[in-house]
Amino acid sequence: MSVRVVVADDQRVVRDGLVTLLKLLPGIDVVAAAADGAEAVQLVAEHNPDVLLVDLRMPNVDGVEATRQVRAEYPQTEVVVLSTYSDDDSVLSALRAGARGFLTKDADAEAIGRALEAAAAGQSILDADVQRRLIEGATAAPKPVDTGLTPRELDVLRLIAEGLSNTEIARHLVVSEATVKTHINHLFAKANLRDRAQAVAYAYRLGLA
Repeated sequence: MSVRVVVADDQRVVRDGLVTLLKLLPGIDVVAAAADGAEAVQLVAEHNPDVLLVDLRMPNVDGVEATRQVRAEYPQTEVVVLSTYSDDDSVLSALRAGARGFLTKDADAEAIGRALEAAAAGQSILDADVQRRLIEGATAAPKPVDTGLTPRELDVLRLIAEGLSNTEIARHLVVSEATVKTHINHLFAKANLRDRAQAVAYAYRLGLA
C-alpha cells in the first residue's frame, strides 16, 4: 500500500517541487500540501496521512510545534522533518517533539522516500549530517555522573547510536534478541525515550557514543 503524505513548507517553490518529486516515487501518495504549521495540523486532521513531511522554519506555527501537535492529537501520523537547518538545537527540538526522522534539504528523492516509508513503518532515519551535528553538540556537553542505566543498557544504547539493528546488537553482545529487546525497553523507560531516533539523540547528547 502507498504511504500517504502531507507536505508542509512555507516556500511555494520548495513545496511544489517536493510534491512533484514525491509523486514520481513509487509507493508515495501526496494527499495535501500546507504553507505553514497551522495548516499542516489542519490537513493532517482532514486527510489522516501516514506521514507529515514538514519544514522547521515556518510562519504562524513552526515545524517543531506542528510536530508536537500532530503527535499529541493524531498519533497515527508520524512526522519526518526536512529542513535546511541541521544544528543540534533544531534536531533535538524536533526529535523531542516526536519527529520520527530528520533529513536536510540536500537529501535526494530516494533518501526522502526511504525516510517516509521507514516512518510509516515505525522506524527512524537520521541523515549523516544530522548525526554529525548531534556529535558536535555532544562534545561540549559534560558526561553525566549517573545516567541510571546499567552497564549492559549503556552498551545497547551505544550500539543503537551506531545504527545497529536488534539482531546485530544481539550478535555483537552474544545474547538473544529477546534479551536485547528487554534492555531497550528498560533504557527507554528510564530515559523517557519514545523511539530509536530519540535514543540516538540521547546517546550523543550525553557523550555516550
